[in-house]
Amino acid sequence: MAYRKLGRTSSQRKALLRDLVSDLIINERITTTVTRAKEVSKLADKLVTLGKKGDIHARRQAASILRNELATVEETEEAIIVESVVQKLFNEIAPRFETRNGGYTRVLKTEPRRGDGAPMAILEFVEEVNFDELETEEEPEEATEVETEEIDSAEEVEETDEVTEDASEE
Repeated sequence: MAYRKLGRTSSQRKALLRDLVSDLIINERITTTVTRAKEVSKLADKLVTLGKKGDIHARRQAASILRNELATVEETEEAIIVESVVQKLFNEIAPRFETRNGGYTRVLKTEPRRGDGAPMAILEFVEEVNFDELETEEEPEEATEVETEEIDSAEEVEETDEVTEDASEE
């Protein structure tokens, strides 16, 4: 099996990939180096495939890879809803890709990192949720018209000039 070593031991590499794929599921977009993004993309695609299966065995396999972190915490009037990374994968992300048979992530190359010039990339899910639309689903109230007073330009400007001249003389 070919894979990138990423300059780390196997346990360090495994921890790095777990952290990055967990962050990808939580935030649905991460910025990292190109080589890391390509490796995380492979793992994320496998996890989404497990999420599409949806059975208990697939959940246990995904839980063995992902970190046990909180993805979201929502507070309602009745209760506080806490969702883990595995729950978010199976309940939110995998259902978006029901019609897609692979290629769930994309790697977009960006400008090099300032410190060392390492090639950077953005890793994100292909079918992303537009957060702006979710926030603006409620129709905005119509703006009330503000009445503006028309200014008799010559007369009022002269009056204001006189007032400022009087103030500066004192």
